[in-house]
Amino acid sequence: MIARIWYGTTRLEGYEEYTGFMKSRAIPDYKKTKGFIKLIFLRNTKDNIGHFTLITFWENIQAIENFAGEDFEKAKYYREDEKYLLEFEEKVTHYEVFAE
Repeated sequence: MIARIWYGTTRLEGYEEYTGFMKSRAIPDYKKTKGFIKLIFLRNTKDNIGHFTLITFWENIQAIENFAGEDFEKAKYYREDEKYLLEFEEKVTHYEVFAE
């Protein structure tokens, strides 16, 4: 199993709205991808910034490619993200899950 980790930040004013967007648009997109196992979405606020961490779990790298494309290390963004995110990390981090 492979864990894929993404980080994002928003202005505090868009924190709840972005959370709603992720629940209604992004999470269903992940869940419909073949090879997706589960996800954990974390959020908090600090210094008037909303911080988001998304950890998704996949059967293998091919499953991630099904979701993100051939360059599976590249972060996947939605058009709507431009309205909320303060910056766009180019890459995500992957880890092999060896124990639960």
